[in-house]
Amino acid sequence: MTTSATRTGIIIGAVLALTWIVLGFWAFFFVAIAMAIGALVGRVIEGKLDVTSLVDAFRGKRSSS
Repeated sequence: MTTSATRTGIIIGAVLALTWIVLGFWAFFFVAIAMAIGALVGRVIEGKLDVTSLVDAFRGKRSSS
């Protein structure tokens, strides 16, 4: 079964909404940050995100391409 981007977005939204309702804002904030970090790590492992270009973007360096 393949997961579409829409389905993934719905699941993420539901998890974050339930976290906020049940546990409060700070738990919601922590879960959102953990999900973002997990997504970044997953993209790096899959080879879809180049860490060097990401660091350069945060430093304000422009690529030559």
